Amino acid sequence: MVVPVEDLGELGGSPATDGGADQAEKPSIWPHVEERIADLVQSHRSTIVFANSRRLAERLCNRLNEIAYERATGTAFDEHAAPLAGSQPPAEVMAQSGAAQGAPALLARAHHGSVSKEQRSQVEEDLKAGRLPAVVATSSLELGIDMGAVDLVIQVESPPSVASGLQRVGRAGHQVGAVSTGVVFPKYRGDLVQAAVVTERMREGAIEALRIPSNPLDVLAQQLVAIVALDTWQADDLLALARRAAPFAALPESAFTAVLDMLAGRYPSDAFAELRPRVVWDRVAGTVTGRPGAQRLAVTSGGTIPDRGLFGVFLAGSDPRKGGGRVGELDEEMVYESRVGDVFTLGTTSWRIQDITRDRVLVTPAPGVPGRLPFWKGDQLGRPLELGRALGAFLREIGGLSAQDARARLLAAGLDDWAADNILAYLDEQVRACGHVPDDRTILVERFRDELGDWRVVVHSPFGAQVHAPWALALSARLGERYGMDAQVMHADDGIVLRLPDADLMGLDLLDFGPVDPADPARDGGAGGERGLTLPDAAFDSEQAPVGATDVVFDKGEIGQIVTDQVGGSALFASRFRECAARALLLPRRSPGKRTPLWQQRQRASQLLQVASEFGSFPIVLEAVRECLQDVFDVPGLTELMGDLEARRIRLVEVTTQEPSPFARSLLFGYVAQFLYEGDSPLAERRAAALSLDSHLLAELLGQAELRELLDPEVLTELEQELQWLTEDRKIKDIEGVADLLRVLGPLTDAELAERGARPQWAPDLASARRAIQVRIAGAPHWAAIEDAGRLRDALGTALPVGVPEAFTEPVKDPLGDLLARHARTHGPFTSTQAADRFGLGPAVTDGALQRLSASGRIVQGEFHPAGIGQEWCDATVLRRLRRRSLAALRHELEPVPPAALAAFLPSGSTWATTASAGSTDWPGPSSSCRAHPFPRPRWRS
Repeated sequence: MVVPVEDLGELGGSPATDGGADQAEKPSIWPHVEERIADLVQSHRSTIVFANSRRLAERLCNRLNEIAYERATGTAFDEHAAPLAGSQPPAEVMAQSGAAQGAPALLARAHHGSVSKEQRSQVEEDLKAGRLPAVVATSSLELGIDMGAVDLVIQVESPPSVASGLQRVGRAGHQVGAVSTGVVFPKYRGDLVQAAVVTERMREGAIEALRIPSNPLDVLAQQLVAIVALDTWQADDLLALARRAAPFAALPESAFTAVLDMLAGRYPSDAFAELRPRVVWDRVAGTVTGRPGAQRLAVTSGGTIPDRGLFGVFLAGSDPRKGGGRVGELDEEMVYESRVGDVFTLGTTSWRIQDITRDRVLVTPAPGVPGRLPFWKGDQLGRPLELGRALGAFLREIGGLSAQDARARLLAAGLDDWAADNILAYLDEQVRACGHVPDDRTILVERFRDELGDWRVVVHSPFGAQVHAPWALALSARLGERYGMDAQVMHADDGIVLRLPDADLMGLDLLDFGPVDPADPARDGGAGGERGLTLPDAAFDSEQAPVGATDVVFDKGEIGQIVTDQVGGSALFASRFRECAARALLLPRRSPGKRTPLWQQRQRASQLLQVASEFGSFPIVLEAVRECLQDVFDVPGLTELMGDLEARRIRLVEVTTQEPSPFARSLLFGYVAQFLYEGDSPLAERRAAALSLDSHLLAELLGQAELRELLDPEVLTELEQELQWLTEDRKIKDIEGVADLLRVLGPLTDAELAERGARPQWAPDLASARRAIQVRIAGAPHWAAIEDAGRLRDALGTALPVGVPEAFTEPVKDPLGDLLARHARTHGPFTSTQAADRFGLGPAVTDGALQRLSASGRIVQGEFHPAGIGQEWCDATVLRRLRRRSLAALRHELEPVPPAALAAFLPSGSTWATTASAGSTDWPGPSSSCRAHPFPRPRWRS
């Protein structure tokens, strides 16, 4: 392990400046790292440099080539001078990107997943053939054996895990009997500690335990659709087949049944179209068959890699359908900040943007031209608990040795002299600042005020982000519940950071809680002690932080449930739900081969979540929670940690400092990034409290016209025809169309089915297949989807036929509300009486249910119909569509006509008449028609 400077805490000499007149230097490790890497590459025949992100790989690769160019030509690149190709920057909007100076690829080329397969293959061939000295790669080169002879592997920043580090360093000397040689360059002192532990465990072969996902229901749903797309299967055989796979060996039958229910259309797809049935499940016969379109859905939308809506980058003039011209892909945020004519680098080559279409960026090569460096957004799981414990034990061991013995221990672990000195100085400064170093037996709670005078509380813990993430979630909920404060909480591998508003400024006197007694044993490391109660007239200590050590400790038996209760409102859950829904084929790709923007995926996932959250057994909601709790969070590890705190096996120490300690400064390094991008946050978390207003009174106050005056009668008729499937393009063509019709529109009579194109035998055939039932509603026989059996029985008292499966007769939350909401979604404005007549109910019962729907925002009340039939109800979405179409029709009426139409209209539209003789000079009057009437110019009036 190599540290290229003597003291990582006192850096200087970076070429990056503030751009001011004095060109003051910014401290940075990168110039030193880049120079040392260039030295190592040039002293070896073949080198792979690994980075932990695509953005860093591109940036580092371009800088290495600039250094090689400077050394080869003696000409230095000046980052502050104008670009080589002219006075213009490479892009109009630089935003988060740096700039490359356009140096040729003399030393290295980039290799990562956003570079096209063809480009990656060319880079690999050049490295094998010796034409390229080095490749800067991400995890894209971790696996595989056909890479030729590699002399050296360089890892920039600590490897993300021991297993990853072994895979990467193992690329060097990949031959029988050869020794793999690797050099690790840490980025800062906190990174240096993890790098030391990881490299030591790499030499010991102590890789992390492998965790197989347990019962991923989204993958199960995808596989079930694919299996039954062509053949009919028995449900029991499908369950047995699934249990033969290791992840599903313990699959509960209840979870399997819930997934089949979802795929068979048990949940209301009229609220979200993609919940429509994908399979037909005959519960009596026990057979499962794919519906039409299931095969296409499985083929075009299958896979488990999350779709992040990346833009494909193609050469202008090439035909992507023939498999050529692909350069790579860019993050959509990067593309939205780009303009035609901008130059960017990708794969160590400069490209000029010629056009940006809906789903791709067309480019041409721009060799030697300075370019903007790309960036991508991505997620990392963080340090696992096993590695966190090893890191804590390492810190405790080093801290218990004398300076001489500790240095010898570090050198034996593979650190160079400067790396060992930096770690010793880092730990020594932490002890002098706080008196303690966090380790596997000590958790440190540090408090200090920031630049605004607000409190920062830092929980120092080595146990990793997989434990700290759920801990931070529970801690945020506790602070909100106990003190009513909105604490900004960020978690990282090395602890948790909280920013708290000043309690005195907020008017908080912490209720019954007073300052911690210094003599209290809980302050010295006890985990179970409560803070002492203060008398009501006790003075508030403004220098006492509102959160102390006991606030961060939870009961071992309660922490799991607290995290489970809170995870549903987190941004993590929203993003994981989107990914799970896509894997379960609930967010299918509309056009194969075309990108779906990430922001549109988020909107559709949010709408689906709004519908699914009403059902506690919805399998994809359960899967998203499972993925958060098992795959991302380490809740059992957190529970074990709380138990160790309760048993005093781990002590809890709290200190108040004047400024952040060295360990705290490392944590604060990434604090701001937590709050920059929250695109996946649930809408309810960011929505302001709604005001309860009288819309009619507000309209009168503002002088707004009634909505019925704006709605076009023809548009209303046309929309109602579409909603009721009465247009020619929506005529039913087969028996599956009848099933969809009953599911979307609700119960229909034989005449109503025939009006929509259904043949008389199709509905009875559905009933024979146990997919539809015949019931009496309002005294008339109707056909209804079998999924509506329970709603019709509970809402209308309808008698159900014999043989309806129990799954369709379970009680629902609001059966009448569901029926009326569907009626509103499939009709234009209607009155309470019309809805009551449709379902055979009394007007009072119907009006009460409609009022409840209006209070929840699902429908709106007002005077909408142009004919003026009184107070009506209308679905909010239908009303928006009606209003948009009416405005479009009005705009169409106001469109200007061509000059030829005006010329034809003027003579034909005249109202003058010839009432005088041809030679008369008198004005005939405006009321008569003067077509072709001669009129001398002097008599014209202005």
